[in-house]
Amino acid sequence: MAVGYASGKVILFGEHAVVYGRPAIAVPVTQVQAQAKVEDAGRGQGITVVARDLGQTYKLSEAAPDDALRPIVVSTLERIGVGLEQDLTITVSSTIPIARGLGSGAAVSTAIVRALLEHFDKWLDSRAISDLVFETEKIHHGTPSGIDNTVIAFEKPVYFVKGGKMEIFWVQRPFLLVIADTGVQSPTKVAVEDVRRAWEREPAKYEELFDDIGTIAEMGRQAIEQGDIEAMGRLMNENQRLLRLLKVSSPELEGLIGVARQGGALGSKLSGAGRGGNMIALVTQETCSRVSMMLRLAGAKDVIVTDVN
Repeated sequence: MAVGYASGKVILFGEHAVVYGRPAIAVPVTQVQAQAKVEDAGRGQGITVVARDLGQTYKLSEAAPDDALRPIVVSTLERIGVGLEQDLTITVSSTIPIARGLGSGAAVSTAIVRALLEHFDKWLDSRAISDLVFETEKIHHGTPSGIDNTVIAFEKPVYFVKGGKMEIFWVQRPFLLVIADTGVQSPTKVAVEDVRRAWEREPAKYEELFDDIGTIAEMGRQAIEQGDIEAMGRLMNENQRLLRLLKVSSPELEGLIGVARQGGALGSKLSGAGRGGNMIALVTQETCSRVSMMLRLAGAKDVIVTDVN
């Protein structure tokens, strides 16, 4: 049996603007993971997918047209040159919440690629894995930026520009993030398409907002590399103000973001597509417990603390 894993992710700076060529910064969240297991099956069985979290078991050849897993299995087998005439059982599970901005889809796809590579004793570098997953992301999200598959495949903090620069960079001073789940599902594709329609109606206004968000991402990288945690917090707050102008926040997000700041967070903002999903708060060792407790009391469905280093 071969097993592949992949961590979740959060975007620190640059949501939505990254789709339009501005930079964004994302980091892995190792506290949540997707797992894929690949085992040989009986002769003539073909490829069976067991999606434990969804309570589904089905033949890959009979998968629905919009099946989330078939594209990555097919593209990976074709990429490594073993073909689809295989007898396998692929079992997928994940602790990453779906449609919450933590990269669940990209993580599941990455775990499947890694498990298939191990099973067939093949190797692809992180760039090639990321590229395979990106093609699947297009199916799920329409016009994805590519940041999810990149940070999850490389498992490092990433400075990313769509169609251009992708740089892994170093964290001068480790920092703590509290991630709180609103409990509201928010498919990335819907929010991204809504922003695109608004941009098409008012391109000048939205280009200016995207520029401002891109500048914050650049300044955020400088703050991280210099270990200036206080500056990071201020930039997160400003990024949230701009995301609010893009109309991708929500009452649930705003409530938790405000509570985190009341609890002593240096900064807080939504992470991902918005309209629900998760928010993130930058905290210190001294404020971490208080902020986490206050978020739970304010109705957060789950709270994760992750150390970025």
